[in-house]
Amino acid sequence: MISKASCAALRAFLSRPVSGHRVRPLLAAGLAGLALWGAGAHAAPAAEFPDKPVRIVIPFPAGAAADTAMRVVARKMSEQWRQPVIIDNRPGAAGFQAVASAPPDGHTLLMGAGSGMVTAPLLSSKLTYNPSRDFVPVGRVVVNVPILTTHPSLKVRTVQELIALARKDPGALNYSTSGNGSPGHLSMELFQAATGTRMVQIPYKGGGPAVNELAGGYVQLGINAVPSVAAQIKAGKLVPLAVASAKRSRAFPEVPTMAEAGLKNFEYDIWYALFAPAGTPADRVQNISKVLGAALNDAEVTALLVTQGAEPAPTTPQELARFMQEDTARWARLVKDRNLKLD
Repeated sequence: MISKASCAALRAFLSRPVSGHRVRPLLAAGLAGLALWGAGAHAAPAAEFPDKPVRIVIPFPAGAAADTAMRVVARKMSEQWRQPVIIDNRPGAAGFQAVASAPPDGHTLLMGAGSGMVTAPLLSSKLTYNPSRDFVPVGRVVVNVPILTTHPSLKVRTVQELIALARKDPGALNYSTSGNGSPGHLSMELFQAATGTRMVQIPYKGGGPAVNELAGGYVQLGINAVPSVAAQIKAGKLVPLAVASAKRSRAFPEVPTMAEAGLKNFEYDIWYALFAPAGTPADRVQNISKVLGAALNDAEVTALLVTQGAEPAPTTPQELARFMQEDTARWARLVKDRNLKLD
């Protein structure tokens, strides 16, 4: 970097007489100005982040629990950044691939779930993405409390009544899920392992059909996120037996936890978190995480999420990374013990 004193010396040198003439003052001024411009350009601050709209890719259809929750949070993040935050629904592997291949500048993010970031890699060797290679953790967003419900025709009102009925006739009861490897499937595998029961999975293509078939009485029970079944519970079309989380749901505080119902070691949460493409600068990851955390701690956002049946669950990037390691170890044991595969 050239100092102002150096520029003054350069100007004086170029103004000295040479063979009875002076170098044109314009040349001197021009060179000195160029030196000062170079110094200013070298010290120019980096562009503020974000300097354009931020896109959050959600690998679930519009209207899904993850989608409705992220839209609430995204509005508050947009206010803090003073930039639009765009929700881009790309169900399935296409959503993961879109973010993995995006520029690692923080302007494209993924709202991933435990099913896609932890359990899917344990169940399949044919994924088109690799969570640990393609993404970096930013922060957890929400936890959706899973709730065990039955169709009224089953005529059970407690978890212990359900266990007794399932043990009486192994394989007679069936449960709906949104597909093999889905949270509903894995939570029911966990339930069967914990209770010594055997039931039959009826997989559907998505959470909507799975819940509709359960509410219609075509299957007998299932574990689903509270937002997916809240309307059916309130309408009396489904009977809630217990929630799988450590604490009762604020949406249905009268429903006991699995631990309170007698299953001491049964705990399961459906979680969603933000991820950035691998290679995203650490300072930008921290910026996004800080803004996300502030949005989740906002009283208005919290109230809206709880109304949906979701619980704000902010973490730092480091906390999310540790949580995922623990979650992976836990589900790896179940996948091995139950011999679960998607391939």
